[in-house]
Amino acid sequence: MPPTSEVPPRAAARRAPAHRKPRRPSPALARTGFGVTTAALTSVVLLAPQAGADPGAARPSVEDVQRKVDSLYREAGTATQKYNAAKERTDEQRAQANGLIDALAASTEDLNHSREDLARYAAAQYRDASGGFAGTATMLLADDPQSFFDQKYVLDRLAADQHTKVREFRDQQAATARKRTEAQESLNQLTAAQQDLRTSKTEVQGKLTQARELLTRLTAEEKARLAELERRKEAEAKKKAEEAAARQKKAEAEQAAAAEAAKKESATADSATGTGTSTGAGAGAGASGGTGAASGSYTAKAEKAIAFARAQMGKPYVWGATGPGSYDCSGLTQAAWKAAGIDLPRTTWDQVEAGTRVSIDDAVPGDLVFFYDDISHVGLYIGNGEMIHAPKPGASVRVESIYYMPLYGVVRPA
Repeated sequence: MPPTSEVPPRAAARRAPAHRKPRRPSPALARTGFGVTTAALTSVVLLAPQAGADPGAARPSVEDVQRKVDSLYREAGTATQKYNAAKERTDEQRAQANGLIDALAASTEDLNHSREDLARYAAAQYRDASGGFAGTATMLLADDPQSFFDQKYVLDRLAADQHTKVREFRDQQAATARKRTEAQESLNQLTAAQQDLRTSKTEVQGKLTQARELLTRLTAEEKARLAELERRKEAEAKKKAEEAAARQKKAEAEQAAAAEAAKKESATADSATGTGTSTGAGAGAGASGGTGAASGSYTAKAEKAIAFARAQMGKPYVWGATGPGSYDCSGLTQAAWKAAGIDLPRTTWDQVEAGTRVSIDDAVPGDLVFFYDDISHVGLYIGNGEMIHAPKPGASVRVESIYYMPLYGVVRPA
C-alpha cells in the first residue's frame, strides 16, 4: 500500500474554503445577556486572583498590616545602621588606600632615580676600568707618588659611596615592595567594604519596598483606620510622657523642699550655738541632683545641640542621610552635637558607647535616648519625657514622646 501523504498544516489552511466567516452570537443570546463582551472579559481578568495566590487566604487585618509595617521599618532601621557603618568603613578604607597608593608612587619615583644614579656610576666605572692602568703601574708612572695616594683615597671614598648607594637602593626596593603589598591589601579591604555597603543598601531598600507594597494594598477605609491606630499610639505615648514629667516635677519639688528644710534647720542650729556657720548651701547643692546631674558646661552645650535639632524640624527622614536637607536618626544626633562642639560616631551602636550611661529618671535635656534591644534608633532628649528625632521613612524630624518605642537606655555624650 502506498504511504499516505500528510498535508502540512499551512497547506491545509490554504485549501480551506475562503467563503467561510467567523460565527457571531445569535441575537437571542445577545438580548438575554449571555453574550461575552469585551468589557466583561476585562472585568473577569481584573477580578481573577493573581497567579500563585491562595484563593482561600484571609485578607490581613489593618492591625496585622500595622505590626508588619512597623517591623519592616525597624528592620530597615537596623539595616540602615549597618549601611552607615559600612559607608564609614568604606570611606576610611578608601582614604587609607589612596594614601598608600600615593606613598607607593613617591617611593617608586625615588627608586627610579636611585636606579638611574647607579646606572650612571656603573657606566663611568666601566669606562675607567677599560681605558685605565692597573693601580701599581699608575703609581710607578706617577710624577708625584703622593698625588697617586690622594687620588686612590678619593677613589676608595667613591667606592664606599657606591656601596652605600647600592645598599640604599636595595632598602628602597624592599620598602617599595612592602608599600605595594600594603596598597594591594588595602584595596582588597576596600573592595570587601564596598560589597558590604552594597549588601546593606540592598537590604534597606528591600525592607522599605515590602513596607510600601503592604501600604499600597490598603483601601482608603483601611488607610484611615491605620492612621487612627497611629494617632492612638502617639496619644498613649504622649500620656506616658506627661505622667513621667509630672513625677519628675514632683520629685524636684520634694527635693527643693527637703533642701530648704535642711537649710533652715542648719541656720537654727548655728544660731543656737552662736557659731554663725551655715551648711545649708552644701545641703541644697547635694539635694539638687543625684549621680545623673549635669554640669553647667554640659547644659550650655546641650542647649546648642537642642537648638540645632529644633532648626531641623520638618526636614524629611532619609536613610543614610547626615544633612543638611535630610537626616536619619543617628545622622541627626551626630549633627546636633557637632554643632555643640562634640564629635559623635556615625552609628547608634557607636554613639551608645560615646558617653556616660544614666537612668531615665536622671535624664536631662541633651542626653541621647536609645531604643529597641538592637539599639537601632536614637533621639535627642529635650525634657518632660520628649525628644527630637528623625523617626522613619515618610516622616519628618519632629518632637515625640520617648515612650513611643521600647526604651533601651540613656547616654550623656562626653
